[in-house]
Amino acid sequence: MQGWRRARLRERTDQTATGRTLRFEVPRWPGHLPGQHVDVRLTADDGYQAVRSYSLAAPADEDTIELGVQAVPGGEVSPYLADVLPVDAEVEVKGPLGGWFVWTPRDGGPLLLIAGGCGVVPLMAILRTRLASPSDEPCSVVYSVRDPDEVWYEAELDAVDGSAHVRRIYTRRAPEDSERAAGRMTERDLLGLPPPTGARCYVCGPTGFVEHVSTLLLATGYAAGQIRTERFG
Repeated sequence: MQGWRRARLRERTDQTATGRTLRFEVPRWPGHLPGQHVDVRLTADDGYQAVRSYSLAAPADEDTIELGVQAVPGGEVSPYLADVLPVDAEVEVKGPLGGWFVWTPRDGGPLLLIAGGCGVVPLMAILRTRLASPSDEPCSVVYSVRDPDEVWYEAELDAVDGSAHVRRIYTRRAPEDSERAAGRMTERDLLGLPPPTGARCYVCGPTGFVEHVSTLLLATGYAAGQIRTERFG
């Protein structure tokens, strides 16, 4: 990792009403591992600077990186990145950062990816890498959101269901055709997923969600050493 690099916004894609995918061109980007993140720095005309961390949503792609940004009401940085920063404008990024919450094909093993809300962003980098690998180990995604309108990567997750098993959980409002009533994740929601033997679990989301899910995993037989977590908020 070096210092700050110039990053030019090339594309912005809506994921939800407040969630965006931002693609930046970063000359001489050194590459990154699935699950890592970057720091983004904005500098105002008067010299004031603000720095925030954002997860990388896709595997390394030459000089292009993909970030997931959830606009936080009243936030200082996220609403600007999500909706105001013009295409072709520049920010600064530092990274890649983080070495714990990562997975590469050489790690192997069955994969269990559990996300809460926009916590799915770094797990998408892992999932995309896994699907591009020749591994035939089972891979499952459990994705918890408040309601159907808050699902990120909906079309992509629909398309991969089969190569990877995708299970959605709605905590506030479920679709009319859902077999599961809206409610918080329980041990029952982990049935039929990769068994504890040899599995690698990655959990990302708000702090309360991550703590709740970690407790469920331990209660269903997963060892603490098999569980890697990343939290926000």
